[in-house]
Amino acid sequence: MLTVRATKKLLRLAGPSTARDDDRGTTLLGPWYATVLFWRPRIVLLVNEMTLLPVLLPMAPAATLTSRIAEQISTALTVHQAPATFVDQERRHMQNVQLGVTANRSVVGVMTEFTRLAQIHHHDDPTVDLVELMVLLAATPCSPLYSRNASPDRELAATLQAITT
Repeated sequence: MLTVRATKKLLRLAGPSTARDDDRGTTLLGPWYATVLFWRPRIVLLVNEMTLLPVLLPMAPAATLTSRIAEQISTALTVHQAPATFVDQERRHMQNVQLGVTANRSVVGVMTEFTRLAQIHHHDDPTVDLVELMVLLAATPCSPLYSRNASPDRELAATLQAITT
């Protein structure tokens, strides 16, 4: 079970909250946080609570959003060279997705910063691919990670090393 903690804006578009406040899901990376970017077309920004890894995917069609999240997270993990066995295991746990309300203000703050940075990159090059943009954002230093690995891509690598060894 994947728990996605969504902002009120996204919940209005994607569906009601079904997760309890204490639900963490069964994925090894834990809950993901999500918001909507009101670009044309609309984009969903997901941020992992543990690693702060950003993932972007198209919002439309909103009715199938939760069923498409697992595939895009798997793509992001693969791009960041996660072991295939780990990606497959996470994908199996992400087959069921439940939406909940945000609970970690620090992650929401990081999402806000990623939203601003994504907007700048998108404005500078509107043709930038979502996967390329995810990689750019993942290399951004984030203050919650300063005492550990500084950026989400490095934090993910350290987390994967700890999990898989």
